[in-house]
Amino acid sequence: MLIALLIPLGLAVSFYLFALLRSAIAQRSVPAPEAILLGAVTNFFDTLGIGSMAPTTAWMKFRRMVPDRLIPSTMLVGHTGPSIMQAIIFLILLGVQVDPVLLVGCVLAVLSGALTGAPLVARAQVWVVQAVVALALVIAATIFTIMNLHLMPGGGTASTLSLPWLVVAIAANFVFGVLVNFGIGNYAPTLIMFSLMGMDPRYAFPVMAGSAALAGAGASVRHILIGEIDMRVVTGIILGGVPAVLVAAFVVKSMDVAMLRWLVIVVVLYAAVVMARAAREGYRKA
Repeated sequence: MLIALLIPLGLAVSFYLFALLRSAIAQRSVPAPEAILLGAVTNFFDTLGIGSMAPTTAWMKFRRMVPDRLIPSTMLVGHTGPSIMQAIIFLILLGVQVDPVLLVGCVLAVLSGALTGAPLVARAQVWVVQAVVALALVIAATIFTIMNLHLMPGGGTASTLSLPWLVVAIAANFVFGVLVNFGIGNYAPTLIMFSLMGMDPRYAFPVMAGSAALAGAGASVRHILIGEIDMRVVTGIILGGVPAVLVAAFVVKSMDVAMLRWLVIVVVLYAAVVMARAAREGYRKA
């Protein structure tokens, strides 16, 4: 079953790379140095469980790297490359220990949601995107706070779910896939959901990484074809992010990231306030 999942993942990655390279060459895009550093830092800590979406959004907003409207799509396409590397690592290390129906069902659900949500964010008004991203940042800051205060459920030891919970998990992952297009990462919600359902939190990583890679590749192709991205930032995040994932996965086994997460919370909440104010002004004008 793992091989059956790796085959569509390989096909999706091939389409992603083809669309990415063709667009980058056509636009003669040169990776932005700041984006390379941003990709390296965020994906290093993403592999350790910090998450990359919220810190990236906060930094892009703070530095005004791209227009607010392009933040979700640019970030998604850029982080898909490093997510693919994470998926390969976690599927090989832990994928064989997870119920194959749960693994494949959730991954395909996120893919379906991501493909459904890609046109929505492209057609949405700027203030709507800003409002959704602001909400996503608040949610991310809340989850980081819960984790730092050790209030997140510890989970159980199961590697599968009963049929009712399996259906709930697949349906929830479809929603996570739609929200990925608006800059809301699927890692933290998936981890908390599986822990509440009694699963071993470690087994959430193959699902999260496999979903992010496959859904990200599918949605990214649509975003690239639509053209609502900054290719200089995208290629920079990929160039810095892929090596960072390898370093984090194979060199750093464990580290205390609690203090760093508190810093991320402050930055993320600041960006959320700024984004919410921009959405309010945009709504008034609309």
